[in-house]
Amino acid sequence: MKTILITGASRGIGAATALLAAKENYAVVVNYNKNKNAADTVVSQIQNEGGTAVAIQADITKEQDVVKLFSETKRVFGNLDILINNAGILERQMKFESMNMERISHIFKTNVFAQFLCTQEAIKQMALSKGGNGGVIVNVSSLASKSGAPGEYIDYASAKGAIDTFTIGLSKEVANEGIRVNAVRPAFIYTDIHSDGGESDRIKRIQDTIPLKRGGHPKEVAEAILWLASEKSSYCTGIFIDISGGK
Repeated sequence: MKTILITGASRGIGAATALLAAKENYAVVVNYNKNKNAADTVVSQIQNEGGTAVAIQADITKEQDVVKLFSETKRVFGNLDILINNAGILERQMKFESMNMERISHIFKTNVFAQFLCTQEAIKQMALSKGGNGGVIVNVSSLASKSGAPGEYIDYASAKGAIDTFTIGLSKEVANEGIRVNAVRPAFIYTDIHSDGGESDRIKRIQDTIPLKRGGHPKEVAEAILWLASEKSSYCTGIFIDISGGK
């Protein structure tokens, strides 16, 4: 049984990925920061359906927490096989000129630097040169990296642009270590991140501009993530799957 660690897995896309991964016979690490009850609910649902899962608290913006998260994963399940860099945050919509540096720094710390920390620890366990068996890393970016999200959250879009570049560079750097690195770019997905941005009904407002005329569901993103995580995509590295209804 392969082990998959999903950051920010107590809600939204992360939770959907955890539930689907368990059904596909992965041992699942449900990482969360603050919402223990939500993470425990995901784990309980997996276990009630005969799956294997554990919830591990870690604030992935803190290096010591990240080290603990990965060492605990190894203690419980053995070496890590798959990392899903899913955790991310969004701040309230506003024009770039009104964003202060505290906000911008917080966005980059959580959406970029935390992913860097997690990936470094994953490589230590996966890399062939370090005694690992190889592995897969899937980064959750956003279509905002291509649109730029003008008038809403340019800072978030810029952070996701950094993740895109990171995905490309890292995929080439660690290919000879037996590690594949890919990304998904979801958009217009029915999760509560839109409430974080200050507009819970954002999808309803813009759905007529989406070619498929609807928002997406977290499980639809999870399906793509787990395809990239599986051997079905064994010849893919450095690629992106846009899950955005045709936008």
